[in-house]
Amino acid sequence: MSYVDGIVAAVPTANRQAFIEHARKAAAVFKEHGALKVVECWGDDVPEGEVTSFPMAVQCQPDESVVFSWLVWPSREVRDQAMARIMEDPRLSPEVNPMPFDGKRLIHGGFAMVIEE
Repeated sequence: MSYVDGIVAAVPTANRQAFIEHARKAAAVFKEHGALKVVECWGDDVPEGEVTSFPMAVQCQPDESVVFSWLVWPSREVRDQAMARIMEDPRLSPEVNPMPFDGKRLIHGGFAMVIEE
C-alpha cells in the first residue's frame, strides 16, 4: 500500500504567493524522485482549539495561515530512498529555493496507509 508524508506549517499570510512558488518548485523535485502526488492546502477554516489544534501545533501567529500538505509515495522504501537524494538536490537548497516561512515550526511525519478508497 502507498505511503504518505504529512506536513503542517504556519506561513505568513503575506507570503502566500511566495509559498505557492516555493511549493511548485519543490513538488517537481519530489515527483522527479518518485512521489506519486504532492498536495498543498492553504487553510481557510482552521479553528483554534482549547487543548490542541493545527494552529497551536505550529504556533501560528495572527498574521500567519496554516498550510497542510501531503505527499503520496508508492511505498515507504521508495520514499526513504528518495528522501536521501532529495535532501542533496541543489534545487531545494535554501539559497536556490528559500522557505518563505519558519521551518522550525513545521511538523511532519510518515504514515502507512491503512485504508485507501
